[in-house]
Amino acid sequence: SHSNRLSRFLPSSILYQEYSDVAINREIQRQQGKEPGHEEDGSDGTPSPSNLSPSSSFRSSRGSAFALWQDIPDVRSSGQLDNFSNEERKLQEAKFELVTSEASYIRSLTIAVDHFMLSQELAECLGTQDKQWLFSKLPDVKDVSERFLQDLEHRLEEDILRFDVCDIVLHHCPALRRVYLPYVTNQAYQEQTYQRLLQENPRFHSVLSRLEEDPICQRLPLTSFLILPFQRITRLKMLVENILKRTTPGSRDEDTATKAFNELKKIIKECNSSVQSMKRMEELIHLNKKIHFEGKIFPMISQSRWLVKHGELLEVDTQMMNISGSKLKFPTKPVYLHLFNDCLLLSRRKDTWKFMVFVHAKIGELKVKDLSQKLQGISGFIFHLQLCEGQQLKHQILLKSNTESAKQRWITAMFPSDPLEDIEQASENVDISQVQCIKSYKAQEHDELTLEKADILHAKTITGDGWVEGIRLSDGERGWFPKTYIEEITSRSARLRNLRENIRIKCVTQKL
Repeated sequence: SHSNRLSRFLPSSILYQEYSDVAINREIQRQQGKEPGHEEDGSDGTPSPSNLSPSSSFRSSRGSAFALWQDIPDVRSSGQLDNFSNEERKLQEAKFELVTSEASYIRSLTIAVDHFMLSQELAECLGTQDKQWLFSKLPDVKDVSERFLQDLEHRLEEDILRFDVCDIVLHHCPALRRVYLPYVTNQAYQEQTYQRLLQENPRFHSVLSRLEEDPICQRLPLTSFLILPFQRITRLKMLVENILKRTTPGSRDEDTATKAFNELKKIIKECNSSVQSMKRMEELIHLNKKIHFEGKIFPMISQSRWLVKHGELLEVDTQMMNISGSKLKFPTKPVYLHLFNDCLLLSRRKDTWKFMVFVHAKIGELKVKDLSQKLQGISGFIFHLQLCEGQQLKHQILLKSNTESAKQRWITAMFPSDPLEDIEQASENVDISQVQCIKSYKAQEHDELTLEKADILHAKTITGDGWVEGIRLSDGERGWFPKTYIEEITSRSARLRNLRENIRIKCVTQKL
């Protein structure tokens, strides 16, 4: 097999799930300015011993060392290491990590295909269609990755000291796109199929449990293998970005690294929008059956419409106040909001699955006033919403939520600030508050942001009940997430370096 050929260079016993965990934790340290030797790096580019000694090769939970490029016997015995500046060494390490991580990834993919997908027992309790949805084009992904690794290994063998990898990444991008796009697009079906099989097929459940207990899986479930291609393509972009950050400005290598980075970014964007448009359309079709309009024809399904946020709030009825003891009391009744990118619908629930819309308005014709001061006699978090038609007031309503974050999230969803301005503000070379994701978070609602470990974000709003609205520096995506998933980057020099790196990447990619 290709992946064993270079075992003297590449760690073979490590699964990708564990490899990426350790690598990402190291990246978090670096971005917070806490990496070993970070402060002591000589300004003249001489390596600080603590940063580049073999002992800094980080260890996995099972104690096996992950190989660093400088620890390879061929590199050590070449007598050339001292001729490399600190930055040059870091560049070679970044390139080497791309190769070793690909080897580790293929090891995990091989288990996914050989141990799970090709299992005779598993095949016997799956229909053809279920098997197709569950494993999709996994063997194709593995084939393309093996060819990719083979080219990387050849390059490594040719010149272990001064090898480059970005031209190889660029060359393989069309093949990567060919297999990753359908695999990632199928992910929604994959998840649904997996859940359904677990619930409805007891045999699948018992066979799967037995397969997962095999030592080869190292206690990892099938789902952690199925999600690998999605994680790998985003990780690959990050690895190329790390190489790009360390490449000499204006060099030919910078040009190649930038092209590779841009191609990977395009693939990821295509994957995301393909998944998104599929989900959005399914959601609209589903909602169309549930939402009813009183006597009005309202064409719900449209290619250019999607759901931004939905949920229940309480309408405060100021007309029906009563006095209980010495206190004013305002009765409330539930109202359901469906906010789309182009309009807002207010409805009452008829039963669990039906909504009767009593008023709607275009997004541009909404006005909101945040009543942050508690109104006498009303507890909770209140805002006043007006729905207009042209200049005419069509309907107004006093809405109440139970938490501060719920109120803030509704207001920002109805009146998002200009993302361009936000990005400009976050890209100016000025010190802005930065937070970093320390454990990955999967968005639960439409207005939330899925976070990957090591993402750096500008925190725009932090609510008293522990929610943050942030803008990711790398792509300008924005959304809400719980405060417990992030840590503030307190080192000013680390924040400025993160900004500088981000601006440099933006500049070179725009130049193309």
